[in-house]
Formats: sequence, C-alpha cells, structure tokens
Amino acid sequence: MMEPTQGPTILGVDVIWVATVLAAVAAAAVFVAIYAAVSVRDPMTKRVKALNERREQLKAGITASTSKRRAKLVQKSENADRIRQLLESLKVLQDSQLKEAQTKLLQAGIRKKEWAVGVIFGRMMLPIVLGGFMLFLVYGTDNFAHWSALKRYMVVAGTFIFSYKAPDIYLKNKITKRSDAIRKGLPDALDLLVICAEAGLTVDAAFHRVAKELGKAYPELGDEFALTAIELGFLTDRRLAFENLANRVALEEVKGIVTTMVQTEKYGTPLASALRVLSGEFRNERMMRAEEKAARLPAIMTVPLILFILPVLFVVILGPAACSISDAFIGGNF
Repeated sequence: MMEPTQGPTILGVDVIWVATVLAAVAAAAVFVAIYAAVSVRDPMTKRVKALNERREQLKAGITASTSKRRAKLVQKSENADRIRQLLESLKVLQDSQLKEAQTKLLQAGIRKKEWAVGVIFGRMMLPIVLGGFMLFLVYGTDNFAHWSALKRYMVVAGTFIFSYKAPDIYLKNKITKRSDAIRKGLPDALDLLVICAEAGLTVDAAFHRVAKELGKAYPELGDEFALTAIELGFLTDRRLAFENLANRVALEEVKGIVTTMVQTEKYGTPLASALRVLSGEFRNERMMRAEEKAARLPAIMTVPLILFILPVLFVVILGPAACSISDAFIGGNF
C-alpha cells in the first residue's frame, strides 16, 4: 500500500492549509471593511444634515413670525385708516395738523406715521372721556358739594384743558429728552466726522462710521446718523437726506451741521476744515452753557439756603446757649 505524498510545510504546517486560513482571514477583513464603510456615516454629512434641518425649522419660524408681524401691521394700518376716516367725516382732521403731528413724532423718535392720527384722535377723545368723568364726579355726586361754584368750574375746565394738551405735553417731554441726549454727543460726533473726512472717507461712509462708533454711547445720535447714511445711499437728491435729518432733530446745532453739509456738497468746499470750525463752535457753546448754569447757582441756592440750611445752623449755634439760659432761669441763678 502506497503512502500519500507530503506537500511543502512551514514549521511543520502544510502550506495549503496556511494559505486557506490566510485567505479566509483576508476575506473576513474585506467584509468587515465594507460593513464599516456602509454602516458608519460621515460626521460631516451628519452635521450638514442637522444644519439643514435647523435651517428649515428657523425658516418656518421666521415665516410664521413674519406672517404674524405682517398681520399685526395690516391690522394697525386698518385701525389707523378707520380712525382717519372718522376724523375726516367729523371735519376735524387737517393736513397741517397731520404733518405737524408726524414731525413731532419723528422728533420724539417715533417713526410710525399711523401714530399721527392717534395723536389727533387723542386730542379729541381724552377731553371727552376724562373731562366727562370729572364733570360727572364734580356735579353728579355729593363728594364735592362743599366746594364753591368757581372752584368746581376751575377743576372741570382744567381737566378739559389738560386732557386736550396731554398728547402734546407727552411728545414735548420726549422731544426734550431726546434732544438733550443728542446734544451731548454732537461734539464727539463732529470730531469723528473730521477724522473720517481727513482719512479720505466719503460723507456716506463717514456718517456710517460715526453711527457705528457712537451707537453704544449715544444711541439716539447713532440712530439718526445711521438713518442719514442710508438715505444718502438711496435718495436721488442728497440734500433731501440732510434736510430730513434737520427735521427729525429739533436742535439748532444739527441745522448748522446740515447747512455745512449742503454747502460742502454744493460748492465743493473742504469738509474737514468746515467741520473742524463747527466743532470748535459747538464746544465753545457747550462751555458757555456750563458757565451759565454755574453763574445761576447762587440765585438758585438762595431760597433753599434760607429755608433749610440757615434754620439748622441757627439751632446748632444758638441751641446750647438757649439751653444754658433756660437752665439758669429755672435754677434761679440768673
């Protein structure tokens, strides 16, 4: 009987068997690599997908909020139109009053034109509501029966007058506060405009730069300069943008800046030198106002000094002497 032929071996192991095992291991590694490539997703792809989903969510939210905001604006506009039609039917709405109310609203920092109709409507309705309530309270109840006829008449008439003037008083207070806030930042704004002009920036870029730099320190002034820069960019007549700035701010200093800008645009004069002179004038005026306030202090402090400080001073100085004299009289040692 013949023995089977022995094949080549490696360390006593058949080469064919070793090759078979290695081929099986290689095939398993290939399958594992293919599975990993198919099952494991790219993190960048996952991130892009998440960003796309977030973008769609934000877009849907923005669309919804925009629709709500548009609906609110439409509703406000419709309400303003109804009030305007009512005022026109009553023959109490005039174009001059409407323009005046819009100008005051702009000077107060309120850029909603429909509020002008509300101001005129408030002038008409507040006296009716508050004045009618006070009229009923004074003459229709017994709470003020002990008042004289003149006193009751003065109270009712004062309520009617105050109710009519209340919207104008409110707007005037807002205009005054806003004008004071803008006046404080004008010297710094002019200095920055001079620097921007000397650096070679255009008027549009200079206003935009000043608005950006002073927006946090003086938000009212930065808002006005930013709006002026926008208007300079899209209005055909640049002078109209400066005139709008003068109309929105009730300050003579701003009107001086507007006049300087218009002349510079018209005649081509150097902007930096003109603004430097104007800045010096504004700082001198600011110093003069401070000196004027300091000069008024003695006259202002006279009444508080007489009413509050001198009595306390007399008590501190003469109090011990008065106590000593009183003790002497009581003890009979005088």
